[in-house]
Amino acid sequence: MCDEAISQLTFTDQGLIPAVVQDAASGEVLMVAWMNAESLATTVRTGKTHFWSRSRRKFWMKGESSGHTQTVVSISTDCDKDVVLIRVDQAGGACHTGYRSCFSWHLRGDRWVEDGQKVFDPKQVYGE
Repeated sequence: MCDEAISQLTFTDQGLIPAVVQDAASGEVLMVAWMNAESLATTVRTGKTHFWSRSRRKFWMKGESSGHTQTVVSISTDCDKDVVLIRVDQAGGACHTGYRSCFSWHLRGDRWVEDGQKVFDPKQVYGE
């Protein structure tokens, strides 16, 4: 993806675009994060996912702390060009809580039940 292709995307007023990250082999949705033009261009250039943290106000690479990186297989956009879908090969867990996917909470009646595959201990990876 070149600068011209990135310029054709529709970013929010804050210069961001949502990125849905999906396991390329299983189709499982692993996470949703935000990207700006720089993080998307870096993702394309390096083949590893990079995002923009709205809460920390910083650029970050997935796995920079945990080692649980995402290797890009493909990047797509929707018909409105306001969301990107990034298919990846996931190393370790995608969720900072230790689960393979951030979508490990499932609605059961009137409550959310944690029901995912835990693949690492976040206290060991990130500390207390």
